[in-house]
Amino acid sequence: MGVAANAPLTMMIECSTSRNSTMELKWLRTTTTIKSTTNKNLLFRPPIFPIYISTDPHHVDPLRLRDLCGTCHHSFHRFPSHVTEDQPLLVDTRKLRIALSHSAVVVSVFCKSHHVLAAADSGDDGSFGMDDLVECVTPVTPSDGELVGFGRAVSDCGLTASIYDVMVIPSLRRMGIGRVILKRIVRMLINRGVYDIAALCTENERLFFKACGFGGDILGSTTMMYTRTASSTAEEELTFTRAGRKLLLIPPLKS
Repeated sequence: MGVAANAPLTMMIECSTSRNSTMELKWLRTTTTIKSTTNKNLLFRPPIFPIYISTDPHHVDPLRLRDLCGTCHHSFHRFPSHVTEDQPLLVDTRKLRIALSHSAVVVSVFCKSHHVLAAADSGDDGSFGMDDLVECVTPVTPSDGELVGFGRAVSDCGLTASIYDVMVIPSLRRMGIGRVILKRIVRMLINRGVYDIAALCTENERLFFKACGFGGDILGSTTMMYTRTASSTAEEELTFTRAGRKLLLIPPLKS
């Protein structure tokens, strides 16, 4: 699962931003007050850290995206009988680079590595000093940031589009990052005149997508995956064998 599905939001996104056509800066802000290290009686709600939101596919390094998939236990492969959630099959970076270049929309989110570690540190006492404040207002870019969120869409650029691979690093979930990614993808598709937008998600992610405005198809359709069976002229089902990290297709034996 790549995004938080059914837990309440404990953080929110601060609205003040700096943006251009392919990037946007946002600062995450906590919903609770914390105390100053210099004045124990002073309570305030400081920004936690900045995040960089990009819609430029060139900002996404396939190797870093593959690492993010491993951290999020997300797999690009759709064969549940051969790939387990605990051990997703690593995707070929060459194919990943091709997929990125042919995606209609790519949204990526970056933040500084030490902010990722700080968010994952449950031993933080909540104190906040001047050095922390300076770090909070210092912008981040893809060149000095860590890839912490991702999502993409494929489309015919005229009628339909499908959203895939929405994921956020576990330590930064429930902060609204996944919602920002999804809304950015939808907004870009609508601006291009595409309104028939579907999303491929797991059962655990359905509540998240529903909260972002997605619902059931009025035609009652569902996603069906091609399982690589033999053609209609041969009813025998083909078998698989594993060779390292790859699956080899074995044709049926001729009588």
